Amino acid sequence: MDKTDFSDRSELARSIVALLDSWGVDTDAQIGLLALPTDTRAGAIRQYRQGKPLPELAALDERIEHLLGIADALRTSYPHTAQGGAIWMNRVNARFGDRTPLEAMLQDGMAGIFAVRTHLDCAYDWYVDSRR
Repeated sequence: MDKTDFSDRSELARSIVALLDSWGVDTDAQIGLLALPTDTRAGAIRQYRQGKPLPELAALDERIEHLLGIADALRTSYPHTAQGGAIWMNRVNARFGDRTPLEAMLQDGMAGIFAVRTHLDCAYDWYVDSRR
C-alpha cells in the first residue's frame, strides 16, 4: 500500500481533527486516539484544528494513516450521506464485542484501530494477509 503524503502537516492537522470531530470524538479522546505525548493539553487540539502542524512522530503517523484509511472506507460504504460514517462509528457492533467501533479504537488503541480498518477495508485486509 502507498504511504499517505504527510508533507503538509498543517493541512493534515486540520483534516484529521475535522475527521475526529465529525465522528464525535472529544478533545481528550482525540489526544489518546492519536497517541500524542501524554503531556499534550486539550488546547493543542484547538491549535491543530486551526492548522498548527502536527509533530512528526512515527506512532502518530501510523495512526493517522489508518484513520484516513477508515474514513476512505466509510466514504465508499456510505457514498450518499456524509453522516453515514459517523453513525456507523457510533453504533454498537458485535464484531467489536458489542461496543461501537469508536469505543474499540479508544479502548484497544492501535489494535482497535487496526481491527476497525481491516473490518471496513477488504482491500487493506487482503494486503495485510498477503504479506504474512
